[in-house]
Amino acid sequence: QVQLVESGGGLVQAGGSLRLSCAASGIIFRLAVMGWYRQAPGKQRELVASITRDGSTNYANFVKGRFTISRDNAKKSVYLQMNSLKAEDTAVYYCTVMTIDFWGQGTQVTVGS
Repeated sequence: QVQLVESGGGLVQAGGSLRLSCAASGIIFRLAVMGWYRQAPGKQRELVASITRDGSTNYANFVKGRFTISRDNAKKSVYLQMNSLKAEDTAVYYCTVMTIDFWGQGTQVTVGS
């Protein structure tokens, strides 16, 4: 049974940082393409960043230079380091196994202005 457990969301002031974590189970993690999406109120879900099994990364333009995605295959985990947060980064952030289109429950990130 595939499971994704996200953590690390919360409330932070603009300019601050948060680190999201996502622990996976039930998959061969080292082979999985992993991603982080987000959905703000009234908006569509959008891709934030992704990382392939060999560590190649891809970022949405609106987070380039501020967010970093990484993975630890030994811990079966993927991370999203978010720096220089802005009010418009406020959203529910979802971890996903892009290879099989499986989604976590999401974690709320709120950035105060």
